[in-house]
Amino acid sequence: MGFLDDIEPLKQTARAELTAAPDLAALEQTKGTWIGPNGKFTALMKQLGTLSKEEKPAAGKLINAAKVELEAALASRREELELKAALPKEPTDFTLPGRRRALGKLHPLTQVTDDIVRAFRKIGFAVADGPEIEDEYHCFDALNTPADHPARDSQDTFYLATKNGADTAPLQTPAVAAVCDRRLLRTHTSSVQIRVMKSQPPPVRIIVPGRVYRRDNADATHNPTFHQIEGLYVDKNVTVGDLKGTVEFVFRELMGDDVKIRFRPHYFSYTEPSYEIDFTNALVKKMGKDWLEIAGCGMVHPQVFETVGYDPEVWTGWAFGFGIERIAMLRYGINDIRLFYENDVRFLKQF
Repeated sequence: MGFLDDIEPLKQTARAELTAAPDLAALEQTKGTWIGPNGKFTALMKQLGTLSKEEKPAAGKLINAAKVELEAALASRREELELKAALPKEPTDFTLPGRRRALGKLHPLTQVTDDIVRAFRKIGFAVADGPEIEDEYHCFDALNTPADHPARDSQDTFYLATKNGADTAPLQTPAVAAVCDRRLLRTHTSSVQIRVMKSQPPPVRIIVPGRVYRRDNADATHNPTFHQIEGLYVDKNVTVGDLKGTVEFVFRELMGDDVKIRFRPHYFSYTEPSYEIDFTNALVKKMGKDWLEIAGCGMVHPQVFETVGYDPEVWTGWAFGFGIERIAMLRYGINDIRLFYENDVRFLKQF
């Protein structure tokens, strides 16, 4: 039984060395010495073949029990050493005040967009979205914009290069693609109004916030990329009075209860009659002005309804659109639109 008598002393020695390992590297080396593939306890298992049939079960049981005990000691020591390695090398004064991480904020344009959406949702409008890469049909033709309209010139609109009209298929039907095969970056979010009306019957009550693109030189009041929000309301017996009431409600929600609104006759190809919207409040007066232009609007042109399959003898509606940057500049007293896009933290953290 000399073989069996050696197991317990070897186990105690191995356990003492594992427990005394000063670091993880030393612990791994000790593990290899005792219970690794070439370790001493592995060698003992190989010697079982030299024992008699009666001695093998007891010896195998003792060796396996010892290995289980040593693996538990190994795991315990590894946990202690990993915790020790994770502790700071220098002493830490836990009585010092904690360091708070700076919290990020929403971009001012996002804040204004959220406020606009919130105001319209109070009166039952849903938010719609659509592609920023558009085609001429949805951006111009369906909106009753003639082929010779200045807005369709390459000096005003970003057109994308196409090859034989092959890349128009995802956005339009083959019949439409045969007529209008030029893609472009949308100049307004009115194209989404067309998509919504083509996809559902009236009534419709939506707003469409989103990024738009026009070929403007960047200066204090212009940028080739900016944000716009448009609205559309289609139902039976909708009037200009509904439009005026909605606009007044929204701008008072955004700019204060002292806001006053006026409509000026204007021309848009997709509305008839059409209006420019001016507003005034204490802020405008402080700027030394009586009125400021803020948006365009009007009653949806019957031709637009016919294009999307609505009967203009049954349905009427209004549409409007305005720039989100314009609202943000007025609200926060910002005099240069480019500040919104420069990502200067000194500017953004003020909001």
